[in-house]
Amino acid sequence: MTQNELLPLALLASSLVPGLIIFALPQDHIRLRTTLNLFGALAKLALIGTLLAGVAVGEKYLVRYAVLPGIDIVFRADALALLFVTLSAVLWLFTTLYAIGYLEGAAHLNRFFGFFSLCVTATMGIAMAANLFTFFVFYELLTLATFPLVVHRGTARAMRAGTIYLSYTLTGGALLLIGIVWLSGLLGHTEFAHGGAITSLVAVGSVQDWQLQTIFLLLMAGVGVKAAIVPLHGWLPHAMVAPAPVSALLHAVAVVKAGAFGIVRIVYDVYGIEFAQSLQLLTPLAIAASLTIIWGSLRALSQDDLKRRLAFSTVSQVSYIVLGVALFGPIGTVGGLVHLVHQGIMKITMFFCAGNYAETLGIHKVSQMGGTGRRMPLTTLAFSITALSMIGTPFTAGAVSKTWLSDGAQAAGMNWAIWILWISTLLNAAYFLPILWRCWFQKTPAAWPAENILARGWRETKWLLLLPPLATAGATLAAGLFADLPWSPLAWAQLIAAREYLQ
Repeated sequence: MTQNELLPLALLASSLVPGLIIFALPQDHIRLRTTLNLFGALAKLALIGTLLAGVAVGEKYLVRYAVLPGIDIVFRADALALLFVTLSAVLWLFTTLYAIGYLEGAAHLNRFFGFFSLCVTATMGIAMAANLFTFFVFYELLTLATFPLVVHRGTARAMRAGTIYLSYTLTGGALLLIGIVWLSGLLGHTEFAHGGAITSLVAVGSVQDWQLQTIFLLLMAGVGVKAAIVPLHGWLPHAMVAPAPVSALLHAVAVVKAGAFGIVRIVYDVYGIEFAQSLQLLTPLAIAASLTIIWGSLRALSQDDLKRRLAFSTVSQVSYIVLGVALFGPIGTVGGLVHLVHQGIMKITMFFCAGNYAETLGIHKVSQMGGTGRRMPLTTLAFSITALSMIGTPFTAGAVSKTWLSDGAQAAGMNWAIWILWISTLLNAAYFLPILWRCWFQKTPAAWPAENILARGWRETKWLLLLPPLATAGATLAAGLFADLPWSPLAWAQLIAAREYLQ
């Protein structure tokens, strides 16, 4: 086996092996568990650095295993895969640090961090999947790995949220499987390919358009559940009962990103953008994304629970990625792909901050946040930076995403999509700016709901809870200020568009 075959497998093993070892550890082996977590996260980043350097100069990384005749597990680390892989790995490191501080002294930590590692392994498998079969296997493994995290607290409310999560995601998985089997029955087992895998397989008159359109609908519904496309989004607000590190994982690193990434793969690497447009599939997809963008923002307006407000914001913001995919043209493609990264770093920051407010001061509701800017200035600064970025304030990551999406809509002749982005921006401001006003300009209350005695006095909160949101908030600014640099998320999205979709 060559080095180029070994590297994708090593990337999977860097989280799988530590996770399996953690399951077997005694609960009181805290240092060893922490060491394994951090070693896996850092090893993964080192491997990704090697892969990024290789892919940038045209290296090919592919490994294949035959499962049954005609059915292979295939991994390929291409430029698109590495966009998702890098985002997941970097945010996994920060989420691991945060989880260590947030769950200190809690029960069942081996179970938590074991499934945490399996979740990231499944995400890596989804990112590097080179055919629909491999994608499906790891897509369903992600469901199974995240369920124990959603129900980690074991309360009646957590179990109900987990049941809702499974009912949605397993139904979505069934629809995805039906679409894959139908497509394979018509055209054989196809691998992802630049320009669309099925375009070279569809002979004139051999497959009717309605069949391919129906299969597309099934595939979109299957991945649309995890991407929280309306009306398939109902599981996401309920899942906010999970601990803050899990909420961050669901929104920024794994589940909703896996759904959005699946949409990207299906449109570009299964159907092909040109062929999808010829089947009149892109406009309905853009309309579904637009409805989700507006609906999520409207629902966020009425939420007093902070995590639920952020959850409905995710429903809205993730569909920016879908809208970018559906805008027929390279500019929209770049806007959607770069927002996959930008939304991740913005939203994970917000959930870190929400966890800090809950852990340190007992704050769970927007109405309780008055004066938090004075009591927790660094946490609130990080929250403010990312809230302003979500709105699209100049020189932030959010502004870069919205600019490219707007330009993509104009270039595609879909000017109505520009109005959707503007309406969304106004709604973003309507549900984020009142929070910032409460934090910075309302008086500090006489007593917080449940102040943690360990954080009183000069200490804002535990450093393991403070460092991750400060780092990711800084990344939000850097992604906007230095968007033109060669290794920025924007530059990599442009590389993907130029190399993979515009040939």
